[in-house]
Amino acid sequence: MENLFNSDMVILILLCAVATFATRIGGYVLITRLKSIPPRLDAALNAVPAAVLTTLVAPAFFAGGIEVKVAMAVALVIGLRFSAMPMLAIGWLVVMGFRHILN
Repeated sequence: MENLFNSDMVILILLCAVATFATRIGGYVLITRLKSIPPRLDAALNAVPAAVLTTLVAPAFFAGGIEVKVAMAVALVIGLRFSAMPMLAIGWLVVMGFRHILN
């Protein structure tokens, strides 16, 4: 049982939890104390969704095979015309179809 809990690891996890909580609460407190959001902060906040999407999609695109690249390209084209659910479904079907054909 003593091998399951390394005290250094438990302390690290607790410190990371405190740091995560502090940054989330700090951002909320900072935004609520502002009378109006400055234009540069507004632009930075508007860029967050694109940055998060990029960090999720880029590694999969570069680490995945040809089926992932084709599925992402198809999903991009579908996403320009339809909502998220058809885009996800068609992208998934393309990946599964390629994997079924290639294997």
